[in-house]
Amino acid sequence: MARRDSRFVCQSCGAVSARWAGKCEDCGEWNTIVEEAGGAALAPHGAKRTSGKGSRVEFVGLSGASEPAPRLASGIAEFDRVCGGGIVPGSAILVGGDPGIGKSTVLLQVMAALAAQTRVAYISGEEAIDQIRLRAARLGLAKANVALASATNLRDVLASLDTGNGPTLAVIDSIQTMYLDTLDSAPGTVAQVRACAGELIRLAKRRGISILLVGHVTKEGMIAGPRVLEHMVDTVLYFEGERGHQFRILRSVKNRFGATDEIGVFEMTDAGLVEVANPSALFLAERRGDVSGAAVFAGMEGTRPVLVEIQALVAPSGFGTPRRAVVGWDSGRLAMILAVLETRCGLVFGNTDVYLNVAGGLRISEPAADLAVAAALVSSLTDQPAPNGSVIFGEIGLSGEVRAVGQTEARLKEAAKLGFSRALCPRRRRNDGERGERTGLAVSEMAVLADLVEIFGPVTGKGSKPERSGLRSV
Repeated sequence: MARRDSRFVCQSCGAVSARWAGKCEDCGEWNTIVEEAGGAALAPHGAKRTSGKGSRVEFVGLSGASEPAPRLASGIAEFDRVCGGGIVPGSAILVGGDPGIGKSTVLLQVMAALAAQTRVAYISGEEAIDQIRLRAARLGLAKANVALASATNLRDVLASLDTGNGPTLAVIDSIQTMYLDTLDSAPGTVAQVRACAGELIRLAKRRGISILLVGHVTKEGMIAGPRVLEHMVDTVLYFEGERGHQFRILRSVKNRFGATDEIGVFEMTDAGLVEVANPSALFLAERRGDVSGAAVFAGMEGTRPVLVEIQALVAPSGFGTPRRAVVGWDSGRLAMILAVLETRCGLVFGNTDVYLNVAGGLRISEPAADLAVAAALVSSLTDQPAPNGSVIFGEIGLSGEVRAVGQTEARLKEAAKLGFSRALCPRRRRNDGERGERTGLAVSEMAVLADLVEIFGPVTGKGSKPERSGLRSV
């Protein structure tokens, strides 16, 4: 009797082990190791097995001219921005996001917009044809020249795409529903996801077909399947947003043909996702002035300046251990800001609950938000509003210094365009080429965090205050 070829694979990280175990030794996850039968992946159509000695690889120098990659622009400016100006032929794009966040909706809109330029196809393994048609009718795209199909067998999908008059752009919704019949594993397992994605990417490179893969996300918010899936594709896009907000953020975390950390902002409406040309005005639309615990942060998302309101609430704690709740920011960085405020500025947060929220559902990751967070915390603690018409940005160090950040002039110009009159920021470097044009803002440059605390009045609490260097207005 022939020996069964099987292996044990972690469904979280893709690590392979010789025997089953309750805990994966590579990623530390429990109960994620599943037995999978071994099998050969489907050979690419028309490919031949080679044997013997390989041919030599031709090497070239670094210097030389190369043409920029051609792109297919969909006309949806926010989507094209995140992709780097459009979709590059032969590229593989992975789009991930929570269920119901709008991944299928935005890709159907993109396919309908590109259908006037080239042949496009939408292949769904989750929905029937009638369901896709109902969505297209609701979006007003029923007459778009998009070829639809409902299939899960990757062999059939490859045979349909690998034809002379086949589509040049295809959406696979989703990669977790596709399966290779040469593997005994169930659809969605590590082996199936990795093999199916590999075959689709090889087809894309060989025929110049752009493939857009929809990926499920885990409860931690990461794209389901092995991390190698994100390394295989050219571009990784995350669709973010809170269900209670109408805003949706399409964020680029990897792009071989463009800048990373770019975002596209959409608004969810009855007619689908509508692009937002000025996200700063949208995020600040419901902002009320002269309210304590709120500060406007001038941030950068890729090459785009975005203004967003940061809200803080400092309340007396009824328990021995104060609570720290954060939405839209790093909780570890909040703990650091609180420690600096207590140690360097003499404020006391040890007997209070602290709640921090980034309004509008946007998630901020850059350290330049430190100063705005500190301003919102001090404003809530002292019950004094932040200076009227001001934007705040800057990084805070552990010694209490306010450190310079990049692209200062772009932040100031965006604030001036939206009607702000004052900026609280770190001292700008005089030799970094960022002086730029005068923005008309009253800029108050700060050297230490105590300069910011001084704006909100006298400080009461334990601890010694650092020596202040004073504000400097420009």
